[in-house]
Amino acid sequence: MKTFIKVTEIWIPDKKRTHLEFGSGLYGALTDFKSASEQQHFAYNEGLPGKAWAAGHPVVLTKFEHSYFKRTAAANKAGLTCGIAIPVFSGDFLMAVVVFLCGDDEEHAGAIEMWRDNPDTENTLKVMDGYYGTLQYFETVSRQTSLPKGQGLAGLAWETGMPVLINDIGKTDTFIRAGDAQQAGITTGIGIPVSDTLKQTYIMTFLSAKATPIAKRIQIWIPDQQGRQLICQEGYSKNSNDLAEIFETITVKKGEGALGRVWLTGVPIITGNHEPDYNPELDNLSSMLAIPVIENGRLKAIVSFLF
Repeated sequence: MKTFIKVTEIWIPDKKRTHLEFGSGLYGALTDFKSASEQQHFAYNEGLPGKAWAAGHPVVLTKFEHSYFKRTAAANKAGLTCGIAIPVFSGDFLMAVVVFLCGDDEEHAGAIEMWRDNPDTENTLKVMDGYYGTLQYFETVSRQTSLPKGQGLAGLAWETGMPVLINDIGKTDTFIRAGDAQQAGITTGIGIPVSDTLKQTYIMTFLSAKATPIAKRIQIWIPDQQGRQLICQEGYSKNSNDLAEIFETITVKKGEGALGRVWLTGVPIITGNHEPDYNPELDNLSSMLAIPVIENGRLKAIVSFLF
């Protein structure tokens, strides 16, 4: 099964914390691009990860040619045409940058959007940038949409300050663009608030089509009331929409496995069943990306994408 995202990377500060170095990545069959990436380093404001670090908020780059992207030749060879970089901050300090790379082809439908509160109109969000694959009409509609706090996927994530997952997106009143999403074949969406250093609101939304989902499974994990363990608050699976019920008996302690390590360190992680940080929540899937949602230096949630 094809997924919408072709490459996922994590870039972390080096020992001096002045440059970003390769942390881990998922490249599928794109081994040449992997080789071109693993030895890279990015200074502050350099390349896609460095730009997100300097900006203090997510960055979307829809064209690599004649841009600040440093791996253009390798990306062209791999069929990659768009990049999204999401910095993970704890206060003023960068923990890591998560990079998603996508490619234009007719088989890939879905969207990754960056919403920001509109300084001209209080309490509304607008799409600042995004990647929509082949969904040109849906992109036009989305860029013309304003979301009040508490409405739509991004508006709910803004109001709650928490990740929000919506299944059957075309059939729900919660999603303002439901009819357009149904027409575009979009079935699932997750909105993730992103901590930033500019004190402005940024919400990332990942919208999945059934044929090319963002991931095979998406889960939201939160600390319990005592702050002793993580519990699966909500989940989506391509094969089972009862995923949250399946995982409601699983808990993860701080420092335990991949998810526990994200909670302990505040650093996103990519892992799989071939690594010592393998978690039972991976089930029979080969790999997982886990991104922390941090506010005022405290972990509020972890979003896991299972591939």
